Amino acid sequence: MASPQRFSSSVRGLAATVLELFQVRLELLSVEAQEEVLRIGALLVYGAMAVTLLGLGLCFLAMLITVALWDSHRLLPLAVFAVLFLALGALAAYQARQRLLSQSRLFSASVDEIKRDLEALRP
Repeated sequence: MASPQRFSSSVRGLAATVLELFQVRLELLSVEAQEEVLRIGALLVYGAMAVTLLGLGLCFLAMLITVALWDSHRLLPLAVFAVLFLALGALAAYQARQRLLSQSRLFSASVDEIKRDLEALRP
């Protein structure tokens, strides 16, 4: 029969192992959260720059074509660019809505690791 000291030692060893496993998983969660924050921050910065610069470029292109055609066709370039900008804006709004509705898997690596841990612990 096992002595109470060996049983107590085994329980403490098991508890220490479980706590180490829990600590590793929490550290993985923390790393994933930091990576996601950095990714979203960079995405916002580059997205804002792209929208601003592309918007300015399109506005100047529209003005250039309008001025170039001012003597012969005053309303045509204005109408074409208005329709083009409205269509592109509607398309961008639709894409943004689709991406907002799609689910991202935050902490997916941590969830997968915890599932593997549970499978390994099951008899």
